[in-house]
This record gives sequence, C-alpha cells and structure tokens, in this order.
Amino acid sequence: MQFIKNFIKEEDGVTAIEYALIAAVLAGVISAAFTSVGTGLAAAFTKIINKIGA
Repeated sequence: MQFIKNFIKEEDGVTAIEYALIAAVLAGVISAAFTSVGTGLAAAFTKIINKIGA
C-alpha cells in the first residue's frame, strides 16, 4: 500500500511527460515552418528557372 501512495505522490513521470509533449509540439511547429518555407523556395526557384530557360 505504501508503494501506491509513493507512486501517486511522485512527480518525476509527470515532468517527463510534460517535456515529451513540449518536444512533440515544437517538432510539429518546426515541421510546419519548414514545409511552408520549402514551398515558397520551390516556387521562387521555378520562377528563376523559367526566366533563365525563356
């Protein structure tokens, strides 16, 4: 019974889960940003290639 009480009081696992959630959110934001930037760069390079080729 004491093990269960100590387990409920312990907050190390909760902190680890919070850090994991923060890391997951940051990874999603970074991924979305790179996708957006990549699309813009692709459009810019396409315009440059079309002007060079024409």
